Amino acid sequence: MTNFVSQKAKIGKNVKIWHFAYVGDDTIIGDNVKIGSLAHVDYNVVIGENTMIEGQVYIPPLSRIGKNVFIGPAAVLTNDPYPPSQKIIGVTIRDGAVIGSRAVIKAGVTIGNNSVVAMGAVVTKDVPDNTVVVGIPARVKYSRSEYDKKQSLWKA
Repeated sequence: MTNFVSQKAKIGKNVKIWHFAYVGDDTIIGDNVKIGSLAHVDYNVVIGENTMIEGQVYIPPLSRIGKNVFIGPAAVLTNDPYPPSQKIIGVTIRDGAVIGSRAVIKAGVTIGNNSVVAMGAVVTKDVPDNTVVVGIPARVKYSRSEYDKKQSLWKA
């Protein structure tokens, strides 16, 4: 695999970093994490254990990602609330959250525990715990328990 992982990054056990991915300085990655091809994890990022980051995802500096998080392909977390400016802030994604493919999350936003951001959503405000948000701009659609019920129908 051809990728760049900074020697200043701290990588946990059983971490898989796929082709052409980048991991920057002072990044901490927990155990059992997967980072897909062409993903860019910038400097000073923390990623909790058992997290899956699909290909082409951008994670900006200072972002904090919890445990058991899923980030779908080509999702983008931003780091400048009013570009171009000198203020850089990260995104926080709490434990158990799911971020759909091609979702965009504004700098400084927090995605709550066990929340779901639908594919293609544009998140400009914090998302409460156990909530599903959809649309542009993202708005609350239903609860995580309702999402889990819908998901179980597809598994049958």
